[in-house]
Amino acid sequence: MSNVQAVKVQFLFDFGSPNAYLSDRVIPDIERRTGVKFDYVPVLLGGIFKLTGNASPAETLKDIKNKRDYMTIETARFLRRHGITGFRSNPFFPVNTLQLMRGAVAAQALGLFEPYFRAVYHHMWEEPKKMDDPQVMRSALTASGLDFDLIAAKSQEPAVKSRLMELTQDAVNRGAFGSPTFFVNDEMFFGKDQLRDVEDEIVVQLGAAKPRVAAVGGSAP
Repeated sequence: MSNVQAVKVQFLFDFGSPNAYLSDRVIPDIERRTGVKFDYVPVLLGGIFKLTGNASPAETLKDIKNKRDYMTIETARFLRRHGITGFRSNPFFPVNTLQLMRGAVAAQALGLFEPYFRAVYHHMWEEPKKMDDPQVMRSALTASGLDFDLIAAKSQEPAVKSRLMELTQDAVNRGAFGSPTFFVNDEMFFGKDQLRDVEDEIVVQLGAAKPRVAAVGGSAP
């Protein structure tokens, strides 16, 4: 096994998290610099909140003076730092993402994950729509060239529903309490602002995974 293969990096996402969207915009640069590909793992953020007693910032920060304003400033800084220009706040936020996340699991099973993922994020955070409205979802994904009926039918299969719940429970079991969450092997990181630490950890683990080369006429120390 190569050192790259020895480092497993997972990105636990829910389409309803704007910070997960912003993280996805940065991940390709990290993949290019490190040579390590991220595994995209769908989880249900509402399920994680229920299992951990957590809540969305819209709830937890509503009565806290100044913090929401600061988060807006911090997001603007992140956008500038990474040259992200297409992001738009969704006026329908928060959006119930249950069907969208089941669709992500279904799309993975159908080999359609990449176009589905890109289409949903486009309609959530670039040309924002109320994506928990079934007709809006259908129109948006069909306009993006996806077979909505195929994905929708697959998403209703018991195995797909169970898989999303399993991934969500596994995330909590490993320590997750929100999205975006990242795992570099067993090291957990939370939030888009930890991506620099994620990259640092990848580099550290790549170095640790390098095979030792025995000296001529002797053995490796």
